[in-house]
Amino acid sequence: MAEIERESMEYDVVIVGAGPAGLSAAIRLKQLDSDLNVVVLEKGSEVGAHILSGAVLDPCALNELMPDWKEKGAPLNTPVKEDNFLILGEAGKARIPNFPMPPLMNNHGNYIVSMGNVCRWMAEQAEEMGVEIFPGMACSELVFGDNGEVKGVVAGVFGLEADGSYGPNTEPGMELHGKYVFLSEGVRGSLSKEVIAKYDLAANSDVQKYGVGMKEIWEIDPGKHSEGTVTHTMGWPLGSNAGGGSFIYHLENNQVYVGFVVHLNYKNPHLFPYMEFQRFKHHPEIAKLLEGGKRVAYGARAITEGGWQSLPKTCFPGGALLGCSAGMVNVPRIKGNHNAMYSGMHAAEAAYEAIKAGRGGDELTAYDDMVRSGPIAADLKPVRNVKAIWSKFGLVASLMLGGFDMWVANLTGWNPLGTWKHGKNDAQATEAADKHKPIDYPKPDGKLSFDRLTNVSFSMTNHEESQPAHLKLKDASIPMGVNMPQFAEPAQRYCPAGVYEVVDGDFVINFQNCVHCKTCDIKDPSENITWTTPQGGDGPNYPNM
Repeated sequence: MAEIERESMEYDVVIVGAGPAGLSAAIRLKQLDSDLNVVVLEKGSEVGAHILSGAVLDPCALNELMPDWKEKGAPLNTPVKEDNFLILGEAGKARIPNFPMPPLMNNHGNYIVSMGNVCRWMAEQAEEMGVEIFPGMACSELVFGDNGEVKGVVAGVFGLEADGSYGPNTEPGMELHGKYVFLSEGVRGSLSKEVIAKYDLAANSDVQKYGVGMKEIWEIDPGKHSEGTVTHTMGWPLGSNAGGGSFIYHLENNQVYVGFVVHLNYKNPHLFPYMEFQRFKHHPEIAKLLEGGKRVAYGARAITEGGWQSLPKTCFPGGALLGCSAGMVNVPRIKGNHNAMYSGMHAAEAAYEAIKAGRGGDELTAYDDMVRSGPIAADLKPVRNVKAIWSKFGLVASLMLGGFDMWVANLTGWNPLGTWKHGKNDAQATEAADKHKPIDYPKPDGKLSFDRLTNVSFSMTNHEESQPAHLKLKDASIPMGVNMPQFAEPAQRYCPAGVYEVVDGDFVINFQNCVHCKTCDIKDPSENITWTTPQGGDGPNYPNM
């Protein structure tokens, strides 16, 4: 095939992804030098369309980035007024008092937000400063320079034939070149994954760990609404089957975010994370809150959970990994947006100094140094062992041992338990089906609990059906030849959008349902599925996630 000819555009900095990390980088670059040419490319149909987060936002980074955010109308409207921690049994609950919690677990001063709306607002600020933002522009390839450095990306390829080839109606897209390229794609981004492998950025870090987070927005009875209340639960229904827990956040307008996280290192391939979430809502404590209300939105997203020891090198020749592309979530706090913003600011500062010195295409080691010595490190280091202890010994040990380790680190800056290893990656943690009992899940009732396809319709997901499937199998024989006999083909269950089915002995991929959570790329026991970006604008269209 003849080489594809594309037009190219030159920028100082090219940013992939209009999440909190990418937009913070763009804003900071313009604050430092308004003449810098900065472009942000976003695969969602609009900024915020693919943003899904809890979210209780710690405004520490935003305070530094834009101290006047209140005057500028940032959508941080619901300060946290009350923190609750519950351990659930099948019918009852036990409240964990707040006083033994390390201060870092306190949400006083934080805000319940829609990160999608925060990103929409940040994009407006960036555009006013002269940043070019192009939504609906998926970045499908990296462009490399003569010395092997990343020098840009290919964006805006549309109309491929079903087999992936170029046809008469294909738009080949264009190359956007930068002195530096920032990858802020979120969890398990396809270009970030390629860069980490190509430059061996994870050589000196532990394996990355993940969870899958599912979230619904509910409008509830005003009499049950308590604006500013934050509740986290652990325990039932997961029990010893998997790590994880829930969040219930009361925001404005009688709305509640109801979310459920399942750690993806579970062993039993019969586990069905989505159905665990649906079952959770039937707990008496949760059901009494939601009864009489209505679910208005649904979505799902993988979460990086490896923390400090799993952080790869964050700079590479020609660019940097920002936010969740590197993995900066503080697991016990269930927060990563503030670290994503800090990473964007640090990367911008490093790139600005480099460009001012006449550099380009090299490694921004000053950025990686700042990640490992600044506020991100201060946030992640004290909690580094909580997830690893939970994975090895379960919830109670994590609360006791991990809590002790966090407390001492919080008071002294020293972790008495050192740094624990995570062990296997989440795919390798899956055990054979015959070692475990199938789990019988109750049928959704259509009032509190819903089947997957009905819920996916509340994510407003859409994909152009004539394009090639963006979910690629390395070996098409593995799902039915290996995964079915050994693992009861868990893709049928771990996907929170019903993308994968076994129909009449065939493995079927309904890529149109995909909400871009990336769970399949992480949890497939044969590591046989690769998530790539579909054409721009496709995927979910989240309103207020």
